[in-house]
Amino acid sequence: MSSQDNDQLTDHEYDGIREYDNPLPNWWLMTFFGTVIFAFIYWLHYEVGGGPSLKAELNQAMLALQAHKQQAVVKELSEADLETMLKDPQMAAAGALAFTGKCAACHGPELQGGIGPNLTDAFWLHGKGTREDIMHTIQKGVPDKGMPPWESMLSQNEILSLTALIVSKQDTNPAGAKPPQGEKVR
Repeated sequence: MSSQDNDQLTDHEYDGIREYDNPLPNWWLMTFFGTVIFAFIYWLHYEVGGGPSLKAELNQAMLALQAHKQQAVVKELSEADLETMLKDPQMAAAGALAFTGKCAACHGPELQGGIGPNLTDAFWLHGKGTREDIMHTIQKGVPDKGMPPWESMLSQNEILSLTALIVSKQDTNPAGAKPPQGEKVR
């Protein structure tokens, strides 16, 4: 054995087996002591200090969700109110952005129809094609046909802008439009 090996050996010997002195690295010791201190502070905060429990955090999150849903609820507007609000060309432009992200997959990029019906012709499956009917269909959806209710996922301005877009695209007859479905309303 070299003298270096003798320096690492301790005075302990059991059945002819000698023990080496290999201390743990300082970074490991600091990490270990840090976790012990953190666990003690954590225990103090939640068990002794009255920190929020998982149930309390869930209740708080549910209240925040309810508040968000109440803000997202769209108020009913009359046809005359909608007509004046939807004349703004910026509303249709904003609707085009929302439509591309949320509706184009089913109704096509030009509203010509695809999985969903053509939104540019004079035939309507749900309602009479009025601004109120369009807005109501966007809000409540048509679950039996696969269209989700958007009232909890879109703001009132987004729903209004989508309605403005659909109204502005009436009778545009895009290429490759889906054949008419529903009853003729205009």
